[in-house]
Formats: sequence, C-alpha cells, structure tokens
Amino acid sequence: MNKNKLGLLFGISAYSLWGLFPLYWPLLEPASALEIVSHRAVWTLVFCIIVIFATKTLKETLVTFRRPKVVAKLFVTSILISINWLVYIWAANNGHVVEASLGYYINPLITIGFGVILLKEKLRALQWFSVSVATVGVSVLTIAYGRLPWIAIALALSWGSYGLMKKQLGLGALEGIAIETFISAFFYLAYLVFLGNQGTGQFGNSWGQTLLLMSAGAATAIPLLLFNGAANRLPFTTIGLLQYITPTLQFSCGVWIYHEEMPLSRWIGFFIIWVALIALAADLIRSNRSVNDGVA
Repeated sequence: MNKNKLGLLFGISAYSLWGLFPLYWPLLEPASALEIVSHRAVWTLVFCIIVIFATKTLKETLVTFRRPKVVAKLFVTSILISINWLVYIWAANNGHVVEASLGYYINPLITIGFGVILLKEKLRALQWFSVSVATVGVSVLTIAYGRLPWIAIALALSWGSYGLMKKQLGLGALEGIAIETFISAFFYLAYLVFLGNQGTGQFGNSWGQTLLLMSAGAATAIPLLLFNGAANRLPFTTIGLLQYITPTLQFSCGVWIYHEEMPLSRWIGFFIIWVALIALAADLIRSNRSVNDGVA
C-alpha cells in the first residue's frame, strides 16, 4: 500500500471513529459527563504511557517538561480539550447530537476566523463567501432553536482554539495528548477517588461498565494517532475535506438513530451551512491545484 492510500485509510478511520462517538458515550451511562471525562483523561494517559514505552519515545516526551513555556501552553490546551470533551459528552448523552455536529461543521469557519483575526491572514473570495453564508446559517439556526446554539459554538471555539495552540506548539499527537492528560489527570483522578469514597462512582459496579469506562482511553488515543498518521502522509486539502466525515456521521446518528427533532427551519439552517462548506471545499481544491501548478 503506497503512502497516499495508507494516509487515506488512516484519515477515513480517524474521522469515522470520531463521527461514531455519539453511539459510544451513552453506553457509559449512568455515569455523568464529568465522570466519563475523568475516566477518559485518566485512561488516555495510561494508554499513552503504554504506547510511549512500546515505541521507546519516553526520553523525547520527558524533554518537553524542560520547556516551561511549552508546558504552560499545554496546561491551557488541557483546559480547552477538557471543555470540548465535557460539552460533547453531555450533548451526546442528553439528546443534542445534531447540535454537536453543527459545532464541527462550523469549526473550519472558526479556524478561518482565527487566521484572519489572530494571524492577520487574508481571505480569498470564496472564503469570504463561505464565512458570510455560514453566518446566515447560524443566524437561521439560532431563530430555529429559539436560543443561541451554545453547544455548537462551545465545541467549535474550544476545538478551534485547541487546534490553533497545538499548531503553534508543533508537538506530535502522542507526545501532546500524553502531557495534556498528565497535567489534568491530577484533578480527574482526585474526582474519581472522591466518587469512589462517596459510593456514587460507576467504576467497579459491573465488569461491563468498568471495561467500557477503561476503554475510553483507547477510544480517545487511537483516532488521534490515526489522524497524526494521515496528516503526515496526505495533502492539507485532503485532510480538510476528510474532516467533514465526522459531523456528517454525528448528524446522521442524531437524526436517524436517535430521532432528534428536525423541523423544516433547522433543515434550512443546516442546508445553508452545507452550502458554505461546499464553497470552502471548492476553494481548498482550487488553491491546492494552483500551488501544484506553480510547483510544476
């Protein structure tokens, strides 16, 4: 299997696993969202440590702790990813899967906004069109929901901010998530110990529930490692297009498996968002061709 095909396999696998998470998190109930996030962080750290020892990358990972500025930024990213996990799991377990999918649909547009505001990048015509249309779509959905779609906005902002900081750090997927979960594990482990002492935690109540909670670590780390493998093998344009697999699967789960309410006004709002994303995808493809033509 050549480099591109392997990268495509990794990318499709990563985004598909992320897209199917709405089917997994409800299995961990009656654990609360905070308890699930706590197990997710702790067991992700355990999984990462096992992989680090297996791949003999412990020395490289420990070197990062000698860089205070990097560790400080990873402390911030650990907060951002915790917010993202908490909101997403709460949404998946409380009948808001469709709204969660909206957050990941508009995330590319949030990323563009960060590029313009924070990195002083200039937008091309189709990008301006995408951002403008998406703004209309979010406005329509705000009216349709009768409130600001805070779940979608929280997910998009937390994930977009997380991605921006991780891009600036330039760390590997395994190294970054291992240190992030190490930083946050102290709080989460303390919380799990507290639940255990109170007798309200779900860990240990049954073998099935315990194994599912422990598997949250692998469920978190494996897609990240697959994504890292795809990012190292595929053009940015391909990665940009593959990311739409995740919210599409999430949306499908919400509408056709969990049968969440979708009145016509919400369909219209999502349709407008999809138009914006199609324009953005066309811009990605066209800009990539221009670069390739210039290189040739």
